[in-house]
Amino acid sequence: MTTDTRAPHAVQDLPSRRWKGEKILRLLSLPPRDTPWRVLEVGTGSGGIAHYLATHPTVRCDVTSVDVVDVRSIREGFAFQVVDGTALPFADDAFDIVITNHVIEHVGDRDAQRAHLRECKRVLAPGGRGYLAVPNRWMLVEPHFKLAFLSWLPIPLADAYVRLAGKGTHYDCRPLTCPQLEPELRAAGFVFAQHTGDALRMTFDLEQPDAPLYRYVLKPMPEFVWRMLRRVFPTLIYTLDPVNR
Repeated sequence: MTTDTRAPHAVQDLPSRRWKGEKILRLLSLPPRDTPWRVLEVGTGSGGIAHYLATHPTVRCDVTSVDVVDVRSIREGFAFQVVDGTALPFADDAFDIVITNHVIEHVGDRDAQRAHLRECKRVLAPGGRGYLAVPNRWMLVEPHFKLAFLSWLPIPLADAYVRLAGKGTHYDCRPLTCPQLEPELRAAGFVFAQHTGDALRMTFDLEQPDAPLYRYVLKPMPEFVWRMLRRVFPTLIYTLDPVNR
């Protein structure tokens, strides 16, 4: 694992975290039930998603969140722990839901990313469900540094690009492609479904339902077109189901 310092890159826009939390709930298909869903969010960031899930008016969630630093701007309603690296300080099968939202690109090299997935699988109970989102390496503009084609470059060139642009000392993210990520999900013990198209349509449905692009292009687009485009979306989104041990 690289020893380079990694910035938190936490999103502090709390209204956007509310919408993100609602999309995650919908994609996971979590219904109300008598007992709370035991939820782990890996990578708390601002705390906005954890707080939204913990205070949801109809879906009861007992939320625990972890991060390698504490940069929360909202702290109420959920438990929080600082962790070191990819290891999760919880027992096997401890959670019904595990959320890793734009985290895996921050944990380090490929070995660290594999360890992250294995830990998410370990703490997820049989019959539970995971949610994973990661930037696509082939996105046009890298979302953390706002630089075109940054993630396409080999690491030495990406580091130089970041320095020349005055954005920092090095590129500390490792986005993935579908062909890189999906074999790792299988190796970690997950079966999965990609929901990138669903999530994009859901974003418009929640936030801009009357936008012409959504009403006349995205909403009526046939499913086979979404499947053809699944590897080129700027964000890759999956639900994960654990293979029984």
